[in-house]
Amino acid sequence: MISTTIMSMTAIMITNLMMMLNMILYKKSLMDREKSSPFECGFDPKSSSRMPFSLKFFLIAVIFLIFDIEIALLLPMMPTMMMSEMYQWTLTTMLFLMILIMGLYHEWKQGALNWAS
Repeated sequence: MISTTIMSMTAIMITNLMMMLNMILYKKSLMDREKSSPFECGFDPKSSSRMPFSLKFFLIAVIFLIFDIEIALLLPMMPTMMMSEMYQWTLTTMLFLMILIMGLYHEWKQGALNWAS
């Protein structure tokens, strides 16, 4: 018990020491303005380094990731069907699918899936 406490305290002290050392070293590089500016072969940049992008593409990517993860959650439901009670499995699956369908319907009604506008 005491050795676990000593090892935990040592790990916490080493972690805090590393974080303090990082903060001390980071402040030196924070003052250097040249390192934070964009670099184009030694010349001053002609335009902004940040290009504006369509928020529509970002929203579609987020929706794709959400539904992709949900499909990955649906895949193990078939093998678990035989190992659980049928009523409980059906209720859980239907609840999950209803949440999915309601989310899709909400995105559709909000116009997140319309490419024309």
